[in-house]
Amino acid sequence: MRNVFFLSFIIVSFFACKSKQNIPYPAKPESKESNAVFTIAFGSCNKQNETNPFWDDILHQNPDVWIWGGDNIYADTKDMDELKSMYAQQTENEGYKKLTEAIPVIGTWDDHDYGLNDAGREFSMKKESQQQFLDFMQVPKNSERRNQEGVYASHIYETDKGQIKIFVLDTRYFRSPLEADPDPDRRYKLNTDADDTILGKKQWNWLQEELKSSSADFNLIVTSIQFLSGQHGFESWSNFPKEVEKLNSLITESGAKGVIILSGDRHISEFSKTTLKGMEYPLIDFTSSGLTHFYASYKGEPNKFRVGDVTKVQSFGVIELDLENKKATLKIMGEDNSIFQELKQTY
Repeated sequence: MRNVFFLSFIIVSFFACKSKQNIPYPAKPESKESNAVFTIAFGSCNKQNETNPFWDDILHQNPDVWIWGGDNIYADTKDMDELKSMYAQQTENEGYKKLTEAIPVIGTWDDHDYGLNDAGREFSMKKESQQQFLDFMQVPKNSERRNQEGVYASHIYETDKGQIKIFVLDTRYFRSPLEADPDPDRRYKLNTDADDTILGKKQWNWLQEELKSSSADFNLIVTSIQFLSGQHGFESWSNFPKEVEKLNSLITESGAKGVIILSGDRHISEFSKTTLKGMEYPLIDFTSSGLTHFYASYKGEPNKFRVGDVTKVQSFGVIELDLENKKATLKIMGEDNSIFQELKQTY
């Protein structure tokens, strides 16, 4: 039940959670019957000029925060005026406006909102594009993120039952260029040189410090591209095997509790899971994509980490974090509260 009492010139709001950092939108002005469960909704691959079918369904889940997983609009342009106009079109979407008025919104970008398909650090307008992205996310003009290279950030949410920390990574700004693979089963060659990177030195140092110092009960890492699934040969962390090893080591050595990876990009949704040596619980990569369109020609692909089936239609993701019992319920959702797949994990 939501209890919101409006008095003349006074709004009395009870909050289930709050962020220690600047929240792009006003915090949610209501409380739940129990705040032992912190609910996150997220998704990716959203075309601003097509019907956005899910915003009412997402709000029905009563989430505490919405996370953009990348490709929040489809721009593919170096023209910053055009990019600004496309972001404005998404901002003015009536369903999305209701969402932003109700809950905090955070997130990252991927390639199409960055400005160029599958682009990395070589994109010539990345600095200008970053400012447009931060405008869309309503990050204050005096925020440190305005002067930082890359859109990565962390957000901490406190409840009386525990703490959640969300790490939003930038897999574009620093990423080494990709090279086409002549193998017809792979789009790109593996990047194996010592200097090849996805996150770049500064972002790696930041993530290491933030994760190792985290006392949160759950630590969610948002990466626009898939981390575990990579046999498909498209863009993923697997194109940079040394970076995969580095993140695996960081997660295990940090001792962070309840680490879950959220990803997008693929126009399909799926759960992937593995066990890392030294971890007391499995590592899950929850891919949610896409919000307005899907991989229509999908005929199957290998993923040795997959749990369950691939969802091949439009969908969004929901994660319910039970802070009292240290359990996570992950759901691939469709319209009208339909659940395509569900995965539960105790931490």
